[in-house]
Amino acid sequence: MQLAGTDIRLLRVFDAVVRHRGFAAAQAELNVGQSTISNQIAALEDRLGVTLCRRGRAGFRLTQKGEAVHRAVRRLLVAMDGFVTETAALRDTLAGTLRIGVVDMLVTDPNFRLPEALAALDRRAPAIRYEISQCSPQDLQARVLEGTLHIGIGSFPHKVEGLRYIPLYEERNTLYCGQGHPLWTVPEADLTAEFVASMRTVGRSYWREDHWNNRDFPNSTAMAQGLEQQLILILTGAFIGYLPDHMARRWRDHDRLRQLLPGRFVYTCPFDAVVRQGTDLSPLAAALVTELEALYPAPLAASGFGAEKCGRDES
Repeated sequence: MQLAGTDIRLLRVFDAVVRHRGFAAAQAELNVGQSTISNQIAALEDRLGVTLCRRGRAGFRLTQKGEAVHRAVRRLLVAMDGFVTETAALRDTLAGTLRIGVVDMLVTDPNFRLPEALAALDRRAPAIRYEISQCSPQDLQARVLEGTLHIGIGSFPHKVEGLRYIPLYEERNTLYCGQGHPLWTVPEADLTAEFVASMRTVGRSYWREDHWNNRDFPNSTAMAQGLEQQLILILTGAFIGYLPDHMARRWRDHDRLRQLLPGRFVYTCPFDAVVRQGTDLSPLAAALVTELEALYPAPLAASGFGAEKCGRDES
């Protein structure tokens, strides 16, 4: 089929619905009501001659053909953004959409300087449009490799061929319990590594089996998708778990978290910016890398707490 301007608009609507996993959640981005979105998806289905999704009381889900169409839509939209960027570069101008991915809970780390890098880039290239999404470390690498993200920032102990990793800084993680936990009132002198390791722990779903949490704690009975969800479970007083010190600091200051044997239960993970290697690197990604390298002439050690690198895995 020949694509018209209205088709592109419908494809963008479909992409937004898939990314938000439903019509209702896509309303804010598209700035239209749910009934309008439903009509637009129906129009796209008529245009393509296939059923893209099922919607109803059971919720939203893509059909098999809908999944295939969405993969093609993502490739098309990425190529269109690339066209804008590459033609702008011919005029010595940076333009287009810069798609950035990050792991969760970074903004409380003073070593996280992406906002400064974006501010500098925006000053010299105000025509750039920005999209920032949150993903697990594994998803960040996959999306950068496939081209749906220009750059990702996270901790990547398991490197992927075809990607370039730019060292930025280090993050220190130590073990915590919440107020009301059985360990909360135990004197420091009475805490032993064996006693602490016997407690129920909460891990993160993207941690691999060889992560230090899974090796140290046989009684890992809870799983969280990300750091905020993990913190919620630790704050119940029922579980212990590793958290970044910069994230936990506020809760320690308010007497809601206790650090447990930081000389024993500690690991430091390096954070990198990840982009595609070589000639596949987008001019937008290259421009942001330039700003990051200016801010990080050498990787920064984990801030505060006198951290020493322990070489323990983040994912």
